[in-house]
Amino acid sequence: MRRRTVAVVAAVLAIVLAVTDAHAGDRPTGERPADGPDRPVPAGAQQRPVALDLRGFDGRAGWSGYDLTRPRVVATGLEAPWGLDFLPDGSALVAQRDRGTILRVRPGRPARQVARIADVAAGGEAGLLGLAVSPGYRRDRWVYAAYTTATDIRIVRFRLGSSRAPQVLVSGIARSAVHDGGRIAFGPDGMLYAGIGDAGMATRAQDLTSRNGKILRIRPDGGVPPGNPFPGSLVYSYGHRNVQGLAWDRQGRLFATEFGQSTWDEVNRIVPGGNYGWPLVEGVAGDPRFRDPVVVWPPAQASPSGAAFTRGMLYVAALRGARLWAVPVDPAGRVGVPVAELAGTYGRLRTVEVAPDGALWVATSNRDGRGTPAAGDDRILRFPLTHRRPTI
Repeated sequence: MRRRTVAVVAAVLAIVLAVTDAHAGDRPTGERPADGPDRPVPAGAQQRPVALDLRGFDGRAGWSGYDLTRPRVVATGLEAPWGLDFLPDGSALVAQRDRGTILRVRPGRPARQVARIADVAAGGEAGLLGLAVSPGYRRDRWVYAAYTTATDIRIVRFRLGSSRAPQVLVSGIARSAVHDGGRIAFGPDGMLYAGIGDAGMATRAQDLTSRNGKILRIRPDGGVPPGNPFPGSLVYSYGHRNVQGLAWDRQGRLFATEFGQSTWDEVNRIVPGGNYGWPLVEGVAGDPRFRDPVVVWPPAQASPSGAAFTRGMLYVAALRGARLWAVPVDPAGRVGVPVAELAGTYGRLRTVEVAPDGALWVATSNRDGRGTPAAGDDRILRFPLTHRRPTI
């Protein structure tokens, strides 16, 4: 596979490039990075990093407004929590990947099972994956889920407490034990977006007749929205290996996290119809045919899964890297140097979301078959918003 990466970054991080992981998507925490720099350079500014105004940001309770040293544990004893989204009352719905169950979680109360999707077929990275609560939930009561069956990846919607089977919106997407993607989220345009992996067959990512290796944009009823870049197709962007994080900034720009193969993990800014290069490119290509990532990490520092944007910061949950990356983004969309938070403190991190009250919720993933569970794992951690500074 052709890789053309800017020489400055290759020199800075060369010591970690000995780390290889040519197949796995969720890489084991036990594989530690080689000694070397732990401050990735924003890919879009590798020779001259963007100097954003970070005065007051100390990585804990400064510019971001969060005290990341004092979490409140809101749930324990979970098994590989994956999707997480909030109901209007502030409680959270959490998907347990391998069990196919959905729990309702709220501070100060035990987690309670509120739904189970019967045809979930788990194994490896497959199972019950993304969850999304309808933006009009008070009116329509819909909850959306992405998961693997024994034969495919599906996106469905259902109502809590209903005895009816979930309504299938999208089906027939190739599944695998690896690279299923699975993150779903509603965008500011009211459409449902889905990150779908290449399911272990890299050539699918460049094939516009396949929905694998893509980000899909879907009407809430499962139809093709107006304005999609390829007429009659759900495909919004392509050339992806394994997207597991979707987040929008205040200007409505979509950022997606993506597992690389053996050299670079990525954050990409997504544009309609954009080709992000996989499997022809991993990391920065400098090739006008492909969209370059805005952040790259060596795999040992990341394996980026869930993402959330708030208060001028893109937060990225890292599995193998066992940390929460805080990536500053200014109103123009320029990306600053990421800061590693919670490094090694809670193990593998799968999901990060912003609650209706502004708190940051983070789900661990130490019982997913690749981590080392600690007492109480898996956990949902809540980091409160400690003060309100002007946002950018």
